Amino acid sequence: MTNRNRHSETYFKEEQKFRQPWMIIIVIIVSILPWIGLFQQIILGHKFGNHPAPNWMIHLIWLLFGIGFPIFFYSLKLITEVRNDGIYLRFFPLHRKFKIYPYTEIEKYEVRTYRPIYEYGGWGIRYGLRGRAYNVSGNRGIQIIFKNKKKLLIGSQKAEEFYRAIQKAINRNK
Repeated sequence: MTNRNRHSETYFKEEQKFRQPWMIIIVIIVSILPWIGLFQQIILGHKFGNHPAPNWMIHLIWLLFGIGFPIFFYSLKLITEVRNDGIYLRFFPLHRKFKIYPYTEIEKYEVRTYRPIYEYGGWGIRYGLRGRAYNVSGNRGIQIIFKNKKKLLIGSQKAEEFYRAIQKAINRNK
């Protein structure tokens, strides 16, 4: 990986967020229980559950899961850029900086339809039988095979445009 060149040309940029309705429902379910506990035990003064937690723990769980978890989930985004020196990936806020995959390390790349659950166990930053994957939604992306034979799949809602941008960047560097 190399340092990001701020003066390099960008051929493609895509930002993807988790916005699938079923994921949002899971986040709501996970975050609503701490709100119920806070309301019942702290506001109404009735103990929450058969073995109630102390008030400080109710506050902590509410902050972490009632507020923090939904904010974290909402802020997650996969940023993909094709620049003249390589492919840049950042899964914000998990990555502080872009991960850079220089073209000199890439042996092959292609647009591919994949099965996220079967091949990688779902979406996000995943490790599976076919290598590592960065994906947010859908089942299309760019499969990269590096010269060291490691594989990386980058999910994209614009896979063909992503592919053409890589071709353009590589051809301009020749």
